[in-house]
Amino acid sequence: MTEFRDTGRELRQFRLRLAVLSALVLLCFGLLLARLIWMQVFRHSAFVAKAEDNRSALLPIAPTRGLILDRHGVVLASNFSAYTLEITQSKLRLPLDQTIAQLGELIAIDVRDRKRFKKLLDDSKNFESVPLRTRLSDAEVARFTAQHFRFPGVEVQARLYRQYPLGETASHVIGYIGRINRAEAAALEAGEEGANYNGSDHIGKEGLEKSYEKLLHGVSGFEQVEVAASGRAVRTLARKAPVAGSNLILSVDIELQKIVEQAFGERRGALVAIEPASGDVLAFVSRPGFDPNLFVDGIDPQSWDELNTSLDRPMVNRPLSGTYAPGSTFKPFMALAALELGKRSTGQSTYDPGFYDLGGHRFRDDVAGGHGSVDMRRSIIVSCNTYYYALGHDLGIDAIHDFMQPFGFGQRTGIDLDNEKSGVLPSQAWKRARFKGNAGKWVGGDTISISNGSGLNAYTPLQMAHALANLANNGVVMKPHLVRMVEDSATRARALTVAKESYRIALKQEHIDFIKNAMVGVTSEAGGTAFGAFSGAGYTVGGKTGTAQVITIKSNEKYNAARLAERLRDNAMFTAFAPVDKPRIVIAMVVENAGHGGEFAAPIARKALDYYLLGKRPAGSKAGKAPQDDAVAVPPP
Repeated sequence: MTEFRDTGRELRQFRLRLAVLSALVLLCFGLLLARLIWMQVFRHSAFVAKAEDNRSALLPIAPTRGLILDRHGVVLASNFSAYTLEITQSKLRLPLDQTIAQLGELIAIDVRDRKRFKKLLDDSKNFESVPLRTRLSDAEVARFTAQHFRFPGVEVQARLYRQYPLGETASHVIGYIGRINRAEAAALEAGEEGANYNGSDHIGKEGLEKSYEKLLHGVSGFEQVEVAASGRAVRTLARKAPVAGSNLILSVDIELQKIVEQAFGERRGALVAIEPASGDVLAFVSRPGFDPNLFVDGIDPQSWDELNTSLDRPMVNRPLSGTYAPGSTFKPFMALAALELGKRSTGQSTYDPGFYDLGGHRFRDDVAGGHGSVDMRRSIIVSCNTYYYALGHDLGIDAIHDFMQPFGFGQRTGIDLDNEKSGVLPSQAWKRARFKGNAGKWVGGDTISISNGSGLNAYTPLQMAHALANLANNGVVMKPHLVRMVEDSATRARALTVAKESYRIALKQEHIDFIKNAMVGVTSEAGGTAFGAFSGAGYTVGGKTGTAQVITIKSNEKYNAARLAERLRDNAMFTAFAPVDKPRIVIAMVVENAGHGGEFAAPIARKALDYYLLGKRPAGSKAGKAPQDDAVAVPPP
């Protein structure tokens, strides 16, 4: 009886368990069914879209970068396609060094390639493709392709590369591009332009490549492709073509640029040539320069160190950011200030005994016995220091500052390049703000030095050229610019970028004409400080030489270049405009540590003017490639 009751209890427990289990099973199936209904009915469209996304991939297409051409259509920056061997570190199966060693058995990879690759790798993300070797030959591509299966994470890519056909010529104008680093990538992602750089590896780093980056880069496109489960593209579903970047037509005459660069030789310095009526920059020379092609593939550390540690500072854009005392090239502006402010008349003379005394300090003239009695015109022709010492004392620093400011001294010109320096046009307020305590107090000797173009004066060659262009243009101020036109790369439609006059300086024409005539005497009359350099010139040119001290010489000492280290010697300065009746070109230049402007700077300017005004080339110079007038010639304004 007990056994029967136990069997019945077990049967009831079994049935209970079976019911619970059945209910659980039914609940699970119910949940699965509900989930299935939710996914298939209510979430159908979302999952269809996701499936479609998995079936297709959106691939960015980088645009072709715009060209840079000179005013006659000579190409200064172009593009070419080449094969590149690239490594994506996150996809490698073998250690990186072992992979590179094995690749070296198939393709030549030198030490510079390895160092450059490591430098680029440090600036890249782990999943980004980084070039190990660029510009592969067809034979190298074939060898790698045959062994591709051995190297997961290594690919050969066909890419467009930037090329600078003239190498070092005009390098500080054109600048260069380089791979986008992490900081630049973060800035792009944070801004509105981030999406436009999908698929792009390079960006403008310096020069016009940087300041006109948005126009040169263009607009990225995309290609939507269907992919198999393996990730292989099967077919193209949709495509939006990229828009190529715009071309830049410069105001620069590249043949003039080359002639000036060759004339500098191994000398350091800068020259800026401007067309005063338009503000077109005709030449923008910084010596020494650098080869921008070094940066396209990513510069190797050795070359980078050589450029940055060189005492000649080839990476410094001297016309834009190098500041120099103008020396005696400042004197025509001082004379003009005297006329405009009524402090001197043209016939009024000053006696020069060879020095000027002020407060117990003697300021010397460059001629030991002095020039005797000197009027304003002769003071410019022979560059009499004593005349301007006395004039500066009579004018006072604030009057000098206020008169010079509208010409552009001590101010950025607004040229279309980044990192322009403002220089220093001294004043009492500037000195108080710049120096503390008694050091900020203005003294009479400061004014005397400034009036002669030395002392606290510090201007860029671009500012000096701009100031003289404003004088040559009779007070009409035009903003200097390097880009003359922007051209649509597809339609060839062009838009002028030249601005109208900025403003006019209120000057009496008779005073301007007098100063111009005196500057003609500098180059055309015996005793003129640039007479020798322009003897026999087939045009009239107004000029002014200058010699600017790099270090201060004590009053009881005499300057002797032979006793000084080369880099402590005076800078040679020169400014000029021609032809005088209707100036087409203005030049301002400095030859660092060369000495007298008439001896070392003016001859370089003569070569530039001979070519630009007469078409004459210096002996030994070679003509460049003929302008491509049919394709991209720029019509005169």
